[in-house]
Amino acid sequence: MKRRNFLKGSAVLAGATVSGQLAANGTPLNSEKEIYEWRVYHFKNGGQKNKVGRFYQEALIPAMNENGVRVGAFGEYGLTDPPTVYYLLVYPSMAEYSRVKKAVWKNESFLKQATNYFEDTAESGTYSRFETYLLEAFDAIPQLRQPDEGRGLFELRTYESNNEEACQRKINMFNKEELALFDQVGLHATFFGEILAGPQMPALVYMLWFKDMEEREANWKRFVSSPEWKTMSQKPEYAHTVSVVNKEFLIPFDYSQI
Repeated sequence: MKRRNFLKGSAVLAGATVSGQLAANGTPLNSEKEIYEWRVYHFKNGGQKNKVGRFYQEALIPAMNENGVRVGAFGEYGLTDPPTVYYLLVYPSMAEYSRVKKAVWKNESFLKQATNYFEDTAESGTYSRFETYLLEAFDAIPQLRQPDEGRGLFELRTYESNNEEACQRKINMFNKEELALFDQVGLHATFFGEILAGPQMPALVYMLWFKDMEEREANWKRFVSSPEWKTMSQKPEYAHTVSVVNKEFLIPFDYSQI
């Protein structure tokens, strides 16, 4: 019963809290929420990875930029083999996501630049597979925050929940309280998104950036030892919201726009 009452009032409470957070963070109020496309490419060897990298640099990223879409490109922290590569495509809105998806395949410059890649890989292939996640930005951070140029490490976290209602309560926890605490202790947010479609559901995804692993370790320690977190984590409305936490550490490629 307490949980039902909490959910009924959550929209009003979140709205009031989010407005204050957005103003404090310098994020424009009433901004349309961005849509994120997160792609995970799996390869058998590094040569295949390089072919896809050239395709993005020479053809897809320029075409996306023409349509107002930024692209982040990341590799794994460490020398993992076979390699996995990650791309983040940032769309201004759901309407733009739909428009750009169609516009790219009518872009003559893109098709010309991509011809060699398409012809070369149609028969022999490149990646063994790639996964796509479609995400909607959180109310409290409706637009991606561009990291500092000194960013050297990204942490990608996926929080799975046992059901949809639990996932919504965790999202509300971030919107109302947790994201503000992240800002205070130096857990630098890049984006937060709810998975609308993808292999892991129900779940949310967020990305943080740091200068290095040392900063990451120090700032997470500040977070877990803070009285605000200890109080927040004991609230009954946030009980049993996360069942699995997945963590991945990434580094940006030279051509990454994020």
